[in-house]
Amino acid sequence: MILFHMKLSNSQKQEIAEQQSQKNSTKRVTSPELEKILYEALPVLDHGFVRVVDYMGDDSSIVQSARVSYGKGTKKVSTDEGLIKYLMRHWHSTPFEMCEIKYHVKLPIFIARQWIRHRTANVNEYSARYSILDKEFYIPSKDQLSAQSISNRQGRGDLITGEQADEVLQILKDDATRTYNNYEKMLNERYDGTKIDERKAGLARELARMNLTLNSYTQWYWKTDLLNLLNFLFLRADSHAQYEIRVYAEVMLDTVKRWVPITHAAFLDYRVGAVHVSAKGKKVIQQMVKGEKISYENSGLSKREWNELMTSFGFNNKII
Repeated sequence: MILFHMKLSNSQKQEIAEQQSQKNSTKRVTSPELEKILYEALPVLDHGFVRVVDYMGDDSSIVQSARVSYGKGTKKVSTDEGLIKYLMRHWHSTPFEMCEIKYHVKLPIFIARQWIRHRTANVNEYSARYSILDKEFYIPSKDQLSAQSISNRQGRGDLITGEQADEVLQILKDDATRTYNNYEKMLNERYDGTKIDERKAGLARELARMNLTLNSYTQWYWKTDLLNLLNFLFLRADSHAQYEIRVYAEVMLDTVKRWVPITHAAFLDYRVGAVHVSAKGKKVIQQMVKGEKISYENSGLSKREWNELMTSFGFNNKII
């Protein structure tokens, strides 16, 4: 679920308006559908957004690179589609590196720290040493307040409801507000730039920032090639990914559909919707197809591997 409570500063709104009013001619390939949303702030969570601010190449660029040819390659979309499917199906990588895209993203700090683990992009983050961070915090909706999973150390369990949910939300709001107020007090400067006390010197911004909560929002420009973007989306747009990063990935996946529709379709078919099995798992499926009796006990698989295999193929013989 994406909540449309995003806030843009007046300077950001002006910048976006100026960017969208530009009329530039180019001999480079462009993606008409992506051009329609270029520079637009696509809302994510309560105050976040994703913006495509630049890109290079399209589906034809992948084909051109694969064939090491000149111009746009073949004129037939069906032929290009067949080649891109082949490249995706056989895990070819370098042709997809020929396309690049740059995003402007506003996101909670704790998600940024998870996101940055994908060390395959050029990143420039908003500097809290130079500027004051926005007075905005991510507060989850009640339908995202889950208890710690019993079986998964990095996952969520049952939903927290009632008075406990109200208490958790209040704690998050109170802590974020209190620490931000103290942040301004240490800076001796409010978010709007006004001094709190003209007689006092403010603490250096690089020191004052350490007191802020991790649900404070940060911003960055994130540039990557298509191959690494798809690798990121394969993990983060997955249903098992943390909700707060998954919603960003889902918005980005839609921009990929607009940008390189043939590649997007191949990605959904041969990556997202595909099933990858081990040699032992393949043998189990082959035995089942032949009608041979096979069980967890004689499969040679671990309990987790067995259950994952059964789930992947929609079988009902999981081990509890």
